[in-house]
Formats: sequence, C-alpha cells, structure tokens
Amino acid sequence: MLRQRLRSRTSPLALLARALVVLFALALIWAGLVIFLLALGVGDATVDSITGYRAAFDSLAGLESEDVDDATTRAIVAGAGVLAFLVFGYLALRELPRPYLARQDLELSKGHDGQGEERTTPGTLTVAPRAIERLAETAAEDQPGVAGASGRYGTNELAVGVAVRRAGEVAATLGGVQTAVHDALSRHGVPDMTVSVILTGYEPKTKRELN
Repeated sequence: MLRQRLRSRTSPLALLARALVVLFALALIWAGLVIFLLALGVGDATVDSITGYRAAFDSLAGLESEDVDDATTRAIVAGAGVLAFLVFGYLALRELPRPYLARQDLELSKGHDGQGEERTTPGTLTVAPRAIERLAETAAEDQPGVAGASGRYGTNELAVGVAVRRAGEVAATLGGVQTAVHDALSRHGVPDMTVSVILTGYEPKTKRELN
C-alpha cells in the first residue's frame, strides 16, 4: 500500500520562531525551578537574589502616570507594543505547520522519447502525476470484473485501488490489474515502478450475486 510522505516547508523566519519558542520554554523551566525552591522552603531573600524579582517588581510598581507623561515616550511605547504584536504574530503564523504530499512530476531521461526510442531533439519529457494515475486507472478498468479504479502516484511507487464485481475472482482480478498496469507503463514509455493493487470495494452487477 502506498504511503505518501508528508513534508513541511521551513524558512528562516520559522527557525527564528522556533528559537523564540525554545527561549520561552527555558523561561518556563526557570520559573518552575524557582517555584520548586519556594516549595522546599528556601527563603524569599535567597530566591530574590537569584531571580531579581523583587527589584524588578518594585521598579515597575513605582511607575506612575507622571513618569510617562511625555508624548514622545508614550509614542515610543505604543509603537514598540504594536511592532511586537505584528512581529510575533507573523512569526506565530509562519510557525504553523503546512504539510503537503511529496508528489513530483516524473521526468523521462533525456535523449529518449515516450516509446523508449532514441531522439535527437533537445529537451526533456515531463509526465505529471495525474497522467500516470490516469494511465493506471484506465488499464485497471479495462480488466474484466473491475467495477472501478483509482490511482495514486508517489515517488517511484504507484497504488491502484480496485472495486471488483465478482467476489470469487478477487485474487485473479487483482493479479490481472497489476500485470495490466505494468504493461501500460511499459507501452507508454514510463519507467517501471512498484505497483500495489488494493481491494477497495465490491460492486456486483445484480443483487442476485450477493446471495
């Protein structure tokens, strides 16, 4: 069964956001360690000498409106707050995972055409994943006893889901589909790859076949 690889795009901004997350996690660990020391009965003076909490609290608690009454100071503080919100908000958005399936176009070797013949014209022939999937679906649906098929192309791997009409011929049908898909790939000049055929359903022609 085809297992699609999930990948996520990374950027320098995402790495910066992760660095900030690590710093925040370290701060939480430090705070937890301080609380643990207090729980063990360590004196407030000792904890304050380690963290500097009391000095910082007294400095901030002593601020009054008159200390920031200057319009320039207030503008700087407001601008810094808005800038911090925009920067950290954007970094948070960039940190959100955006996984995608690792599906890539298949580039046939240079110097050959789709039928495996030598060609002298320059350039390359690129086959889209959906074209390979449609090729496999068509080859599978042409087999007797197949009610429907769906393909999924990965990196050098092709999975074909098949719904059959006759339950008694499942093994033969799946084997025939695998052979037909390999033949279709070879006939159209697509390099051979692993083909996994998966039974996805049972769709009888008539209700009588259910008995």
